[in-house]
Amino acid sequence: MGRKLESCSKYSLDRSKEYSMFRNGRFLIFLGAAALSVGPAFAQEVYKSEGSVQFFGSFVSSTWNRGVQETATDSGGVLANYRYFFNDNNGFEFNYGYTSNTQKFFGYYPGNVGIGEHSDEATAAYILRYPGHRFVPFAEVGTGALMFQPRNGPETLQARPAFVYGAGFDIGIGQRVFLRTQYRGLVYNSPDFNTYYLGPDRVTHRAEPSIGFGFRF
Repeated sequence: MGRKLESCSKYSLDRSKEYSMFRNGRFLIFLGAAALSVGPAFAQEVYKSEGSVQFFGSFVSSTWNRGVQETATDSGGVLANYRYFFNDNNGFEFNYGYTSNTQKFFGYYPGNVGIGEHSDEATAAYILRYPGHRFVPFAEVGTGALMFQPRNGPETLQARPAFVYGAGFDIGIGQRVFLRTQYRGLVYNSPDFNTYYLGPDRVTHRAEPSIGFGFRF
């Protein structure tokens, strides 16, 4: 009887050791899997700065004032952007853009007027983003200025303050490189080039859809 009890006790002890080893083994496997899955996330460096170059379309709304209609030809341009982020979600940006088009005035007596111009923009904005693994949506709001420089004629250089808003998203194509698609809207007083016969200035809107590439650093 004693031998049976000793045998049973030894058997129970062996089973307990086997279970303990099995449990410890599962725990080690779990830790290893967790380290492998979390490791790359900690290994990725957090970049606070971004730079991008985008090509945009410029589409200006048509406006009326005192019988004079003003609009601008559709055109394309280039936008350079720099962003700095304080944390994962909040940051600011600076932009410089350039395009060239023709401001058109209809209804002016004795005829219509078209003024070819170079248009520069300099803006700054607050950025709110929601970073993901590859897809990063964002929104922006800010202010800046547009400068209109006639290519010919007696009209003079003119600057206008502008309100800026927009949204878009970045698609990662590498650890640092990304594709950016974006829509920006600018609200400002249309230029009158300090020339009375073109009528008074009036509030207008420029839509700028864009696409380009960026780099994080």
